[in-house]
Amino acid sequence: MTTMVRDTVVVRPKRVEHATRTLVCLGFCGGGSASYLPWAEIMPPEAELAAICYPGRDGRFLEDFARDWDELVEDALAAVRAAADRPYVLFGHSMGGWMAFDVAARIEERGGPAPEALVVSAANAPSRGLTPQDMFPSRQDTDEQLVHWMRTFGLLPAHVLEDPDLQDMAIELMRADIKVRDTFRYRDGAVVNVPLQVLTGADDEVIEVDTAAQWSRLAGGGFRHDQLPGGHFYTPEIWADLPRRIAALRPAEPRETR
Repeated sequence: MTTMVRDTVVVRPKRVEHATRTLVCLGFCGGGSASYLPWAEIMPPEAELAAICYPGRDGRFLEDFARDWDELVEDALAAVRAAADRPYVLFGHSMGGWMAFDVAARIEERGGPAPEALVVSAANAPSRGLTPQDMFPSRQDTDEQLVHWMRTFGLLPAHVLEDPDLQDMAIELMRADIKVRDTFRYRDGAVVNVPLQVLTGADDEVIEVDTAAQWSRLAGGGFRHDQLPGGHFYTPEIWADLPRRIAALRPAEPRETR
C-alpha cells in the first residue's frame, strides 16, 4: 500500500507502509527535489524515497535562499533528522554529495540517528577544498551559459525551457546555489564512521583520478568506489536506475561457508 505524502521540506512521492529503510536524497547545484521523484517507482519493495527540499524552491519557494554553506547545511541537517523516522541511507549528488557528507559528519559529532550508509555521487573529496575544477557552473557565466548547461544535463524540463518566466526562476535558483557552493570550506578533521559508497562517471572530467583514495581517507566505517558509464550525470539510463546501484539498498549477500 502506498500513499502520496508531500510537505514543504521532506517530499515522499510514495509512502511505503511496511518499509524498513528510507533513501534520503539531497539536491545538487540548481536542482530541486523533483529530480529524484521518479526513483520512487524503482525502489526495492522494503525501501521508501524521501527527497529533501532546500529553501527557495518547490514547496518552499516563498522562503529566502540560504545565504551560505553553513546556513544550508544546518537546514538540511534538520530536514534529514525529520526524514529519519526509520533506518535510512543518505544520498547526495555533486554539490549534494558534499552536503550529504557534511550532514552525516555533523550528525555523528552531535549525536542523533546516523545513516546506515552514506552514498556520494559525482563529487571529489571535500578534504581537498573547493577548487576551480569544482566551481561549475560559475558566477561569471551569463544567463545564456547557465541555460545551456542546464539544458545539456537535462535539468530543465521542456515546459521550463518554453516559458521565459520559469526559465528566469531556474536561473535565479542556480545562481543562489552557486553562491552557497562557493562558500564551502572543509572542516578540518571531519570524517564519517558509517559505510561510505562513492559513485563516479567514467567520463566525468570533474572527477580527479585519485578521488577514490581521497574519499577513503574520510571513511572510518567501510568504503567502496563504483565507476559508472557516462559523465557528471552518467547516462540517462544509469541516472534513471541509480538507486539499484546503491549497495546499502540491496539485500545482504550470503556469506561464504568454509
